[in-house]
Amino acid sequence: MTGNAEGQLAARVLDALLREDYSGIRRFVRDGALELPGRSVRLLQARPMFLSELVVDPGQDLRLSDVFRAVHAVADPRDGTADFERECLDALATVKLHDDARPAVHRRLARIPDELRTGPGTFYETLAAYNDHPVHPAGRSRAGLSMADLSRYAPEFAPAFPLRWASVRNPVLAGRLPEWWPAPSDAGAESGSDAGPAGALFPVHPLAVRQVREQPGATLAPAPFLRAAPTLSMRTVAVLGGNAPLVHLKMPLPTSTLGLRNRRTIMPGTLPDGALVERILRQVLLREPALPVLLADEQTYGHANDPLLAYLVRRFPPETARAHIVPVAALLAEAPDQGYVIERWDVEDLFGTYLSALFAWNVTLFRYGIALEAHQQNVALVLDDTSPPRLLIKDNDGALIAPSRLRERLAPSPGMDPRDLVDHRMTTEDPDALARVFVTITLHLCAAAVAVGLAERGLLPWRTGLTMIRERLDGALGPDDGFLRSRTLDAGSLPGKAMVTAGTLVDKARTGAADINKHYGPAGPNYLRDATCR
Repeated sequence: MTGNAEGQLAARVLDALLREDYSGIRRFVRDGALELPGRSVRLLQARPMFLSELVVDPGQDLRLSDVFRAVHAVADPRDGTADFERECLDALATVKLHDDARPAVHRRLARIPDELRTGPGTFYETLAAYNDHPVHPAGRSRAGLSMADLSRYAPEFAPAFPLRWASVRNPVLAGRLPEWWPAPSDAGAESGSDAGPAGALFPVHPLAVRQVREQPGATLAPAPFLRAAPTLSMRTVAVLGGNAPLVHLKMPLPTSTLGLRNRRTIMPGTLPDGALVERILRQVLLREPALPVLLADEQTYGHANDPLLAYLVRRFPPETARAHIVPVAALLAEAPDQGYVIERWDVEDLFGTYLSALFAWNVTLFRYGIALEAHQQNVALVLDDTSPPRLLIKDNDGALIAPSRLRERLAPSPGMDPRDLVDHRMTTEDPDALARVFVTITLHLCAAAVAVGLAERGLLPWRTGLTMIRERLDGALGPDDGFLRSRTLDAGSLPGKAMVTAGTLVDKARTGAADINKHYGPAGPNYLRDATCR
């Protein structure tokens, strides 16, 4: 986002409020304009018609204060309008910080030789962090963190920093710790103290030190140990050094992103839940070996029944060691050398191959009664010169599963029964609920949003990209996939998430959403049926 940063952000925020029809704001749309208190905002027919039919005309002087006045005009007194305003202002400040920092960061990244850009490092993660979220307009906001905090620890600045550690009493542990995991003495903690059993040393993000120090049952070790670099999620870091080339660590971070209610701590139940879903996915891959998919190993974790005392060890498969691991969120990022990341490869060929893999994987999972919340951050392309492109999938704790449908395909095995999930919101017998996740995540975020971005950058015409999406999805859907076809290619409209409404403005008690990440607003146009692109 460059140029008139505030005007562009204000337009995106207002687009989201209209798309979600926050507090009935659409009732103020008349004759191609949104009649706000004190001013009229011109609207245009969306081209491409992605998620909504009308968008704010970007060629007018719009400020965040205009948006705030509009929100106050329609808001319920119980709405989190002050939090919403702070979130938008934080996003704007971060945009300006990014614009100032990007040239120097890109110069540093350009000096990294190509062979060191491979593996599960942070090269592409850093580039992706400069892009806006495809749907949430204030996605760059990280609540409660200062600009100095971002400069020292956020991925877009490509920092490296030492990790802190804490001795934790009465932990719940699973999996096998890496050989390089520190002993208490490595972090300056006393062996045999009240820390509890061996292996109860938890990694602590430097930004969480103050909160962890105040937690009962935890003793912060005095010395840092190991250096790390942040990935796109920020709370997940790549462990630096030759002993841990294929390992990331996920730790609680005292902030919120994509809505003030979207805390970046780690709820203890998400760790065993994510591990259980991963085991199910591995069983699916055993049954469907032709699928071009690799899974990260997320079976090793620890927690102390406290959102601030937890960790996940993420191990990457050996096939990733010398490959370019490009998150989908990084494909459209500016490259430090020139152009965009995706231009390292043939754009149309790579996009088509990616779509084929994406739909083959997710349509197959739908047949098993599984819909993954695997968005642009959690899906990556594994690209090398020796194998066809494959998908890398991680972070499975937001999946939605239909247990009865899964049992029809996979016999229940110990440790792989979705009825054992801690978070019962992850199970459903409603096929429409599964379809909504498929549409909003796989179709909107992972496929169409990329095609829109390619068109905006002049890399691939929207007509071409949309045709490829239709053809690849149609090719993945078989004769027994009529239900999913009816909810995608043949649907009159497509569901969309109400991320701003549920994430910041209106609490769950009033939206009725069991999960704010699965709260849906008004349906949007089905761009797959856009006759102008046939």
